[in-house]
Amino acid sequence: MLGILRQKVGAGSSSAMILGQRICPAASGLRGFASSAKEMTVRDALNSALDEEMSADPKVFLMGEEVGEYQGAYKITKGLLDKYGPDRVLDTPITEAGFTGIGVGAAYYGLRPVIEFMTFNFSMQAIDHIINSAAKSNYMSAGQINVPIVFRGPNGAAAGVGAQHSQCYAAWYAACPGLKVLTPYSSEDARGLLKAAIRDPDPVVFLENELLYGESFPVSAEVLDSSFCLPIGKAKIEREGKDVTITAFSKMVGYSLQAAEILAKEGISAEVINLRSIRPLDRKTINDSVRKTNRLVTVEEGFPQHGVGAEICASVVEDSFGYLDAPVERISGADVPMPYAANLERLAVPQVEDIVRAAKRACYKSSSLAASA
Repeated sequence: MLGILRQKVGAGSSSAMILGQRICPAASGLRGFASSAKEMTVRDALNSALDEEMSADPKVFLMGEEVGEYQGAYKITKGLLDKYGPDRVLDTPITEAGFTGIGVGAAYYGLRPVIEFMTFNFSMQAIDHIINSAAKSNYMSAGQINVPIVFRGPNGAAAGVGAQHSQCYAAWYAACPGLKVLTPYSSEDARGLLKAAIRDPDPVVFLENELLYGESFPVSAEVLDSSFCLPIGKAKIEREGKDVTITAFSKMVGYSLQAAEILAKEGISAEVINLRSIRPLDRKTINDSVRKTNRLVTVEEGFPQHGVGAEICASVVEDSFGYLDAPVERISGADVPMPYAANLERLAVPQVEDIVRAAKRACYKSSSLAASA
């Protein structure tokens, strides 16, 4: 693998031709979805985005453990090795530090690597390359070096995988200048944000959720178009409301929407914001919503201390304090390593009823959960 990249980088040809010498012919960027298709899984959305971007740009290539022959640990890269060949879909040894460093070096030379971590917990082995090499090089070179690389894979809690495979890294990476951090929820998010990440000139940390891969979401013809792309740094209001603002990202968006349904039955109109982007954070959409509802509940799976919710609360207190009619509420994972036992694991991550209770507290309503029974 290292020899292949060394040959390509040392060839002296243009970036577009470095990979073009040895790749399989690319098919059209448009996939053959039937015009009547109305739903798509997150897994297929990610796969189609990778396929279309690899087809459109020969500088895009994939690298990671089991991304090729095994077609991805979660089948996100299914079919791509057969289509684009082993020079653009590279299986690696179990050495995150090694293949991440190679990817960053390839990005220095104008290629567009997409690095897959089997779980973002394993990105700790490569964090020096992500933070010190990828994130800081543009600034330290006075803008002379761009690092167009995507680090993607499942993030946060799955089910029964213990403390070392369940951590959310949104707050970790969002604390670092030079990185962009994206957190898709739906199939629309997955397609549009991954395409934006691959096209971006800067390093992007793309935090997926393993439990969402098999979930299906409605998609429009616009979303299925190969030119579809979502803006980085822009949140989406998934449900409009007037009584309380609920911010969430990734899997917690679904929980928040379920909570909003329960709250509606009790006369509370909740506005649910899908953050989509953690860095940059869409502070305007959040603050505009709080100035309308006068209440805020933040929801995340990560640890409470120094979390994404803490940053959102600080932003609202700084910019919209005079509009608040109640203390802000933070819902997060428990401040403990993830338990392995299923009953304790459920207690350690936010549940729909936790969001309902917090919204009711913010609205000074009874905390009865009769409507959710």
